[in-house]
Amino acid sequence: MASDAHMVIVGAGLAGARASAELREAGFDGPITLIAGEPHAPYDRPPLSKAVLLKEKSPDDCALFGETFFADHAIDLRLAASAVEIDRAARKVLLDNGERIGYSRLLIATGASPRMLSVPGSDLPGVVTLRTVDDARDLATRLHHGQRVAIIGGGFIGLEVAASAVAAGCSVTVIEAGQRLLMRAVPQEIAARIEARHRDAGVQFRFEAQLTAIAGAGAAEEIRLADGEVIRCDTVVVGIGAAPRTALAQAAGLGVTDGIVVDDHLCTSDPGIFAAGDACSFPHPLYGCRVRLECWKNAEDQGRVAARNMLGESLRYREVPWFWSDQYELSIQIAGLPAFGCETVVRETADALLLFHLSADGSLIAASGVGRAVGRDIRIAQMLIGRSARLSAEDLADPTVKLKSLLVAEAV
Repeated sequence: MASDAHMVIVGAGLAGARASAELREAGFDGPITLIAGEPHAPYDRPPLSKAVLLKEKSPDDCALFGETFFADHAIDLRLAASAVEIDRAARKVLLDNGERIGYSRLLIATGASPRMLSVPGSDLPGVVTLRTVDDARDLATRLHHGQRVAIIGGGFIGLEVAASAVAAGCSVTVIEAGQRLLMRAVPQEIAARIEARHRDAGVQFRFEAQLTAIAGAGAAEEIRLADGEVIRCDTVVVGIGAAPRTALAQAAGLGVTDGIVVDDHLCTSDPGIFAAGDACSFPHPLYGCRVRLECWKNAEDQGRVAARNMLGESLRYREVPWFWSDQYELSIQIAGLPAFGCETVVRETADALLLFHLSADGSLIAASGVGRAVGRDIRIAQMLIGRSARLSAEDLADPTVKLKSLLVAEAV
């Protein structure tokens, strides 16, 4: 790539910020413009629902890079600037301030936005979401002893907030439309362990609950359910998932199907435009279908791969998905996509419950775990999944058989 080429990145979340750093790491010395959208320098999101809410970390502690990183690396970081249009013919991005920025290669890393409620009262003060550092700062002021917190949605973000709220002395009720927690994220056995831990901490649950309204005199004071129950509250946290931010790409005529459609090189239908992170839908060779992932590792890895391919390399994205969530003293970790498994093998130890998900031909296709110490085993499982290893169900179920020994045997 010529040194006078101009790399433009729309979105300064993890994928976009990592891509800007990777361009420099790869030796590119031409201009890079990173359009942030937010008034804050790029920051890490996982601590927002835990350490920031508990005031163990300040928002500044969550910065992805040092204070002078972007200036030191000659990356033009545009804070509080938003891209409103892509002119593909002219290869320019139009900003909300009227400026037009030309690009040689463009990366769209616009992320996702929280899904909103559509019931009466959902716009009342005290009804909040948690996605940005400003959201976390606001919510942290609300979590203190005696406050009644209602959480709409029993997914990862809602449960992480529930654990933090309980630790802050709040009373917490989680309202979930489904039959159980983490319906689309983890197997039932793991969800049951997490539910039990939350109940031990005092969290109350309402399952198969239909929300009809949020009411209050000028602020949220109660939640009304279809069965007539009224739940009193001071704060309502909405955690019902996120939608990929695809409007910019769609308006530019790029393919969009549950995310910005890219190939295995993370390139869109326009060879000069790439997409990465929560906003993109990509083909995964392990599962033989198109997927969209909202997780830290995917954003990190795709940011790096997209940057290299913007420079003319031809890297295929084939990383095994990996997710995690920390709640209380427990860690949930998932490698691969358990929903694609045909058979589940259970391994239980004093510290963890591990589930290994096998495909129809017996290959390890995913692994999930919950406990105090699951990271090492899930990491090994992730490597085995990447090799499409065929393993004995008896070995996987036996806690005396070290997973590392299976990894070594598979490599021989």
